[in-house]
Amino acid sequence: MYKSIKRLIDIITSFIAIILLSPLFLLLIIVIKLDSKGPILFKQKRIGIHKSHFTILKFRTMRIDTPRDTPTHLLEDPEQYLTKIGGFLRETSLDELPQIWNILVGQISLIGPRPALWNQYDLIAERDKYGANDVLPGLTGWAQIKGRDELTIEDKARLDGDYVRKISFWMDVKCFFGTIIIIFTKAGVVEGGTGAIKSKES
Repeated sequence: MYKSIKRLIDIITSFIAIILLSPLFLLLIIVIKLDSKGPILFKQKRIGIHKSHFTILKFRTMRIDTPRDTPTHLLEDPEQYLTKIGGFLRETSLDELPQIWNILVGQISLIGPRPALWNQYDLIAERDKYGANDVLPGLTGWAQIKGRDELTIEDKARLDGDYVRKISFWMDVKCFFGTIIIIFTKAGVVEGGTGAIKSKES
C-alpha cells in the first residue's frame, strides 16, 4: 500500500521542486557553462530496480578528462579534476539536483538505496543478500545518513537491507531530515584518499 503512496509523493514533490527551483537551475546552468568546457549535465549508467540500468543525471562538477565510472573518492587526487564551481556544488549537494527529473520519471525515488554504478559488482552482489536491488533506488537513503562514503560495502548493503525491511512513511521522513542535517554538517563525505578509504564505496 505504501509503495503506491510513495510513488505519488515522489511525483508531487519532484514536480513542485522543478517549478520552485527553476531559477536556481537556470543560475547553475549559466555558471557551469561559463566555468569550464564541457556539457552542463554529467550522465552516468547506474543500477535501478531489479538490477536494470538507467542514466542518472548530475550537474557536471569535474573536468571532461576525468576518468569515467570511478567513484570520486577512489581517484588518487580528485581535486585536480574538480572545476572551480565543482567543489561548492559537491559540498552543498547541489550537483544532485537534476536527479529530480530521475524521480519524476520513475527511475529513482526520493528515498531509497543510493543507486550503484553499473560496474560496482561487489556492492550489487552484497545488496542481493538483502533484497535491496528489488526496490527503487533513491536520491538519498538510510545508508547515506549513517555514514555515506565512510561505510564499507558490507555495512552499506546491510543498512540498505534495513531500509527495505522497515520501509514506511516515517522511515522516509527520518532519511529526509537526516539528509538535510548531513548536507549542512558534511558528515561522511570523502573526496579522495588512500589506504582503507580506497576500499570503501561511494
